[in-house]
Amino acid sequence: MRLFFVPLVAAALLVVPGPAASAAQVRVTSLAALQSAMDKANPGDTIVLADGSYSAGSTLSIKRSGSSSAPVTIAAEHSGQATITGSKTFAFASGVSNVVLRGFKFRGSARLSVPAGASNNRLTRNDFQLTTDGNWVTVSGDDTVVDRNVFQNRTSEGVFLQILGPSGAMAKRVHVHHNYFFNHQFTGTNGGESIRLGLSDRQSSTANALIENNLFEKADGDSEAISVKSSDNVVRYNTIRDSKGYIVLRHGNRSTVEGNVLFGSGIRFHGNDHKIVNNYVANSGDRAIVFGSGDEADSGPTSKLHDRPDRVTVAYNTVLGSSSVIDGDGGDFKPKDCVVADNIVKGTSGTLVTLPGGSVVKYEGNITFGGAAGIPSRNVDPKLVKDAAGLYRLASGSPAIDTGVGSYPAAAKDFDLQARSGTFDVGADEYFASGTTRVPLTKADVGPTAP
Repeated sequence: MRLFFVPLVAAALLVVPGPAASAAQVRVTSLAALQSAMDKANPGDTIVLADGSYSAGSTLSIKRSGSSSAPVTIAAEHSGQATITGSKTFAFASGVSNVVLRGFKFRGSARLSVPAGASNNRLTRNDFQLTTDGNWVTVSGDDTVVDRNVFQNRTSEGVFLQILGPSGAMAKRVHVHHNYFFNHQFTGTNGGESIRLGLSDRQSSTANALIENNLFEKADGDSEAISVKSSDNVVRYNTIRDSKGYIVLRHGNRSTVEGNVLFGSGIRFHGNDHKIVNNYVANSGDRAIVFGSGDEADSGPTSKLHDRPDRVTVAYNTVLGSSSVIDGDGGDFKPKDCVVADNIVKGTSGTLVTLPGGSVVKYEGNITFGGAAGIPSRNVDPKLVKDAAGLYRLASGSPAIDTGVGSYPAAAKDFDLQARSGTFDVGADEYFASGTTRVPLTKADVGPTAP
């Protein structure tokens, strides 16, 4: 019998090199020195720019990659104390991976981009307040993480953060978390979103993005604070307050909107097979949850028309407003084969659920109170009690306790992230006599100084 061995030298070629025995810690005091250090960086190296203001007249090119266990880190020496102004900024080369850009204050006119082909990079603890219109940060690289940044103070058209991908496709698995989006005051009719996840021509592309634990305040540049125009995404555990912008599934299919806490905002959706579960929506007006208009039955891959909602499940939400609390925009194509189940819908007058005639919707297990139901429901007082954080929760003796109907496993954790048990309680809150409860996000929880 003959035995075959792989030569040791060939086997060595399969090993991915780790960081050098002693990763470099480099401090620089000019942009020229910063560029030189970035050009020589190896996995595990950290390059810090001294405190100060630096005008970038030429591109700061990031061309060297780290590794998953030893990224290259390019950072302000002290977070928020190194300011980049001027007409240029950092640029990731295509193919660059495992680079962390941390702690800078961006005050110039140049937009930042992570291109398609640049994967597993991270933008963290930065402060973006640019002097230009357009889209301030665009992410097109797979597995990019955007966390603990602040995007703030603009009146011009364009979005704070745009997620795209290669031409006609979407970046995969982008994770956006613990950011603070503040004060977008563009006064036009369209084009001032805080986050735009895709474009109309990407609506059929799966992105698998995760948008979670972000805080939005004064997101007034558009009626869509988070605009989703791609498929298979999760938008969860975000807080929106004092904003006209909603969470909007504008194009695409199979996304989940879960456990968000919205004050004066709401949720609107188009497209197919979405799950809208465990959200707390308190809107002092009407239209807290909106079935979007249907200009066509199903959108083609590049259509800009409004796709009819098909097979969308709206379940176990607590929805507070005045009248038309759950509403529909109408259009020639009405919602089809949708479900509205086990929600608490509380208003003050009028009709509480007002979907257009001709809608095909299954209603079960809902509790309505404070107006005419408009749908088959139990029209009883849910006995909500306001807690110290300003959230209306179930109290002992509520008719919502243990009265959920049907099987909706997507709602198996309530908006406190507590596991529901037995027969679920109606609404976003599963009643527990004691235990940890969630509070809306504040500025202390997000942005560059967050934990």
